[in-house]
Amino acid sequence: MLAFVATFGFSFAFYLLFTAGSGSIAGFWSSEELLAGILLAGLVALMTRRFLFTPGARTSHAAALNPFRWALAIFYTVGPFFLEMAKANVDVAARVITGRIRPGIVRVKSGMNSDLATLMLANPITLTPGTLTVDVEEESNDLFVHMIHVPDGMETRDSIEAREVFSLFNCPAWIRRIAE
Repeated sequence: MLAFVATFGFSFAFYLLFTAGSGSIAGFWSSEELLAGILLAGLVALMTRRFLFTPGARTSHAAALNPFRWALAIFYTVGPFFLEMAKANVDVAARVITGRIRPGIVRVKSGMNSDLATLMLANPITLTPGTLTVDVEEESNDLFVHMIHVPDGMETRDSIEAREVFSLFNCPAWIRRIAE
């Protein structure tokens, strides 16, 4: 029941945030919007409550709900992650113009101990131009990443460390501080 209530609360809060300004209740919502939000949040909670709160899962819910970690995540997003993404955009543009492309799939050792941390590592890899997380090894949390340019010598290695995917910052260390 706790999983349903928590998931319902998160879903309804996001719904209210995204529909603010649509009516006259509290100056933000219409009664129809509130009813639709309650119904949608209930439906989402019924379908996804086990994703957020799974008994015995490797995700630390306390870590995910810690306000300090949320602040750290915001700082990471507007700082190191943004700079890594900007650098990747320039790199991909240069590779497209020059034609220096060597695509391939590389096994990346995430080193993450929780599903949340693995997800948080896979997302910036996928969002970064030129890379795409195509699979996750569930036993070890290793990622299989398609890269637009696999550097010389990397194709002969069995796997690489996650920090090697990022060139400016040690993004996996930031993610560990946020999610584990």
